[in-house]
Amino acid sequence: MMQDALESLYAVVSDRKANPQEGSYTCYLFEKGLDKILKKCGEECAETIIAAKNHDPEELKNEISDLFYHLTVLMVNEGLPLSAVEEELTARSRKIGNLKQFHVSDHNT
Repeated sequence: MMQDALESLYAVVSDRKANPQEGSYTCYLFEKGLDKILKKCGEECAETIIAAKNHDPEELKNEISDLFYHLTVLMVNEGLPLSAVEEELTARSRKIGNLKQFHVSDHNT
């Protein structure tokens, strides 16, 4: 179900890039270019963090949705297919022992 929603979103965003429509926010982002898209991704990421910190499930759901949308615009803008991300996530889910090791350094020496 989530995959269907992401595929549908990706298809709509791709269509907006191929067939711009006046008054479309998605088209506005493509018009403004990469810097604007990245700015919106950063803003939505920060808003997602704040919603999580505030323990507000409704706000968190909305901000994550906004973040997914803006990341999708970024992916389409950069020509990154949704399948590439799916493949990467699938590969990562198969890894065992993927815990990163952190080194404690002695700053006194």
